[in-house]
Amino acid sequence: MRQLWQITAAALVAVWASSGTQAQSLDSDAGSLRIQQMVGGLSEPWSLGFLPGGGLIITERGGRLLVVEGGASRSIAGVPKVAASGQGGLLDVLVPNDFAQTREIYLSFAKPQSGGGAGTAVARAVLSQSATRLEDVRTIFEMTPGASGGRHFGSRLVEGRDGMIYVTIGERGDRPAAQDLSRHEGSVVRIARDGSVPADNPFVGHSGAQPEIWSIGHRNPQGAALDANGRLWVAEHGARGGDEVNLVKKGQNYGWPVISYGRHYSGARIGKGTAQAGMQQPAHYWDPSIAPSGMAIYSGKLWPEWRGDFFVGSLKFSLISRIDGDTMAEAEQIEGPQTARVRDVREGPDGAIWFISENNGAVYRMTPG
Repeated sequence: MRQLWQITAAALVAVWASSGTQAQSLDSDAGSLRIQQMVGGLSEPWSLGFLPGGGLIITERGGRLLVVEGGASRSIAGVPKVAASGQGGLLDVLVPNDFAQTREIYLSFAKPQSGGGAGTAVARAVLSQSATRLEDVRTIFEMTPGASGGRHFGSRLVEGRDGMIYVTIGERGDRPAAQDLSRHEGSVVRIARDGSVPADNPFVGHSGAQPEIWSIGHRNPQGAALDANGRLWVAEHGARGGDEVNLVKKGQNYGWPVISYGRHYSGARIGKGTAQAGMQQPAHYWDPSIAPSGMAIYSGKLWPEWRGDFFVGSLKFSLISRIDGDTMAEAEQIEGPQTARVRDVREGPDGAIWFISENNGAVYRMTPG
């Protein structure tokens, strides 16, 4: 597998070397950063993934899935029907480690449900050899029906070291649901790649509990990534203040809406304050809120001094927040015209940092300047 990704990294640089626009520079604590637009003209881009051979796969919230190779993009047919309203639509894309052998991809999306609502769902599909359509499309997970409104879908997908798929789900604006094991709202769920429930999930066999649930008490986790040790972390929206980064552990409760370092938008206090027995503390929190979205935990390939640091996109302040992985304190904010409403952040196979600017409708690649 390592050899495959070395080839992919070289191909990625070769394919995109002549396809982007003229590079610009941003300042950082590690020196000048070279920022190059690699894809433009996108409509509400939400997520990206890397394909062996140097291509990208990109989701747009409205329901379009794109493959981009050599600077040229094409739409992929066969995408499931999505509820593209409010914050819902076609959301995350996951390219698993064995894509070269299976050609499987996973999509998270807001799925229309009975009663006019929509729920976070996950589809598994096979990308055709021509990379023009999805085949054998199956919805392998769908949250319990009943949520209404168009916000807090969560929807990040992560392939764990255990081979399982982890899915973040927001509480859909229904705060008490995040403490209710009978509902999927406000949780991280863990499923096998065929959608079945792993026997070692923490609430399997608990009366009334949804067996897919891995952790609860989340408000709206829109960022998720593994660290070098294979541990799962999420970045999630607070209310007015109290955005969090959490280390997700099996069966744990992350407190929403009982505890928070923020306040309701009205200014009223949330729940019981900032701590409660049996509820986990965040590893980091922002106040004021930055509205965190995509997140990457950096390997150190191109910037050794950033090894283990967290890069979190901000939807509110149009920047990338770098959190020191040792202290879990915010170390700096990387910002410029390119970081307008950063929706996703990914580390490429060669160590470059790629990010999506929703406002610019563009994908950028960041390397040492």
